[in-house]
Amino acid sequence: MAEYLNKIIECGEKAGSLSSDGQKTSKHRKLEFMYRIVEARTVGLNIKQLVIEAPRIARKQKPGQFIILRLHEKGERIPLTIKASDPAAGTVTIVVQAVGKTTSLLNSLETGDSILDIVGPLGKPSEIENFGTVVVLAGSVGTAMALPTANALKAAGNHVVFIEGARNTEMVVFEDEVRAASTETYMMTDDGSYGEQGLVTKKLEELIDGGRKIDFVLAVGPVPMMRAVARVTTPLGIKTMVSLNSIMVDGTGMCGGCRVLLGTASKFACVDGPEFDASMVNFEVLMQRNTMYREKECASLKDFQENKEAELAELRAELAAGEKHYV
Repeated sequence: MAEYLNKIIECGEKAGSLSSDGQKTSKHRKLEFMYRIVEARTVGLNIKQLVIEAPRIARKQKPGQFIILRLHEKGERIPLTIKASDPAAGTVTIVVQAVGKTTSLLNSLETGDSILDIVGPLGKPSEIENFGTVVVLAGSVGTAMALPTANALKAAGNHVVFIEGARNTEMVVFEDEVRAASTETYMMTDDGSYGEQGLVTKKLEELIDGGRKIDFVLAVGPVPMMRAVARVTTPLGIKTMVSLNSIMVDGTGMCGGCRVLLGTASKFACVDGPEFDASMVNFEVLMQRNTMYREKECASLKDFQENKEAELAELRAELAAGEKHYV
């Protein structure tokens, strides 16, 4: 645990009275570094890509790892997988779908705005080796999360089959990057408005029924989708990993908020994951835990939607002031 905390301090987070650069700080001090957004663009329906200045994270990030960010002093901490990093430019790229208050506020930011805190890179990197034939299944924004791992698997010599799923054509994202990261590409939409109609598991089952030998599967997306993939591959003994970005608070394994059950064993998504063997994951418990705060989340989102401009102005004013208050 000590080694893990030292890593977090090194990569940009505070611990106790340490500042984001690992130096002792007073109760009030000017920020020496802010996580500036150098590019913000909409890539799909309620989906935004942000390129952020975070040089230490950019130098260390590996496929499958994530960050935890906080927009303001009283804001919640949310985990987001790193889509890409550019060590030379000192930037990391994340993709955010507006589904709650914090993600909606984050997606309201534009180029030139800043983010208060970013911790990372966190979690264990994806398992990369030459498995043979690999199938990557991703749902909408999960595509961004799966891309770095798909690229690494292809570079390792695998035949990568990428199946991207979305509700409709407006939710299809990063198709060009998906095709570049794969050997075979299939686009699936629920309503058939783009590519083939059906769920990603439909195409997976077609490949299996057609006699395709599959050596490894990675599924990234909504929990019901990952559970459905596991139900297809587990009886066949196909090694399958799923990426679980569950509720997180501290990102160091101390709060227990991201606990997941693997059989009878408890693991923490932040330090033991985020990728786990799908055949061992108790998806029912995971879904229950992820909906624990649904009522409060809905109320918070409704309040934000009614006061969006005021909250955005307040956030920008706080960041412009450039002061932190440590407790």
